[in-house]
Amino acid sequence: MSVTVENLSVAYRTLAGDVTAVDDVSFTVADGEIMGLAGESGCGKSTLGNAMIYLDARMKLQAGRVLLNGRELPLADTRQMRPYRMRQISLIPQYAMSALNPTRKVRRLVADLLRCHGVHYRDVAAELERRIDLVGLDPGVLDRYPFELSGGMRQRVTLVLSTILNPSLLIADEITSALDVSTQRAVGEMLLEFRDRGFVKSMIVITHDLSILAQIADSIMVMYAGRMAEKASTDSIVSSPRHPYTRMLLASLPEVGVRYETARLTGIPGRPPSLASPPAGCRFAERCPFATGQCSQQPPFRPVEAGHLVACWNVADEPAAAVEKEPVA
Repeated sequence: MSVTVENLSVAYRTLAGDVTAVDDVSFTVADGEIMGLAGESGCGKSTLGNAMIYLDARMKLQAGRVLLNGRELPLADTRQMRPYRMRQISLIPQYAMSALNPTRKVRRLVADLLRCHGVHYRDVAAELERRIDLVGLDPGVLDRYPFELSGGMRQRVTLVLSTILNPSLLIADEITSALDVSTQRAVGEMLLEFRDRGFVKSMIVITHDLSILAQIADSIMVMYAGRMAEKASTDSIVSSPRHPYTRMLLASLPEVGVRYETARLTGIPGRPPSLASPPAGCRFAERCPFATGQCSQQPPFRPVEAGHLVACWNVADEPAAAVEKEPVA
């Protein structure tokens, strides 16, 4: 396996005490696999991705470990993690379009970044220009300031920067946010091409948009309120979701060709619980239309069929179709 996460728990330090944003999460990502990580804002997706490469001063590793190609990463030690960043594991951060220093031209910015990792710019200059061309940009963008580039162009430059040293794992956090639909598709296709060309071995693509993951991911893990809700192949998640939360997420997506007069989108009533004082048991119970008394206890994250895991007491024995959109009378 390329990546193994075992019982990972990560908290934020606050004046009121530690707030656990990632709670006992375990999964694997195989070599060559693109795993999508989905869920509402505040469910712990970005915290999980960031924790695998950099724990900032606010964050605290409570338990668990991450193994990359069989070797445990020293997550709790920022200095010891430095040799792994960019070379073994790399991150396209959330709001990547704002991640480039506006006071440096792109070429200077790349040189400074590589120098921090002990690499001379001249050693990768030719490959950098080749990849810039590969993502549909003119090499001349390297001699421009980031603010002179469009959002889509900056997103592509950030993708090239994050993968220039061919890391084993790339974590892409909301890489398609704030982009128009056509650019989202283009960026998704670039991720696939970078994987297929061997620039990265595996990827974790973090987003709240399941429609993006349906196009590029091999598997999808859904999180809710810091915990795992469901994980399966993309086909299984899209065609036969088993967790009520996943089904309701899919029901909130619009369908091409379906008009508002015919069927209306259904939202998820209520809001996620506060992670500062999460409820006991299933954290989705207060919003779940199928909740029972047993949901006051935490459900195990268990397989319901080969490769399909769900954390729900009331999961059906047979796959359930996604919740249908509300018909208009």
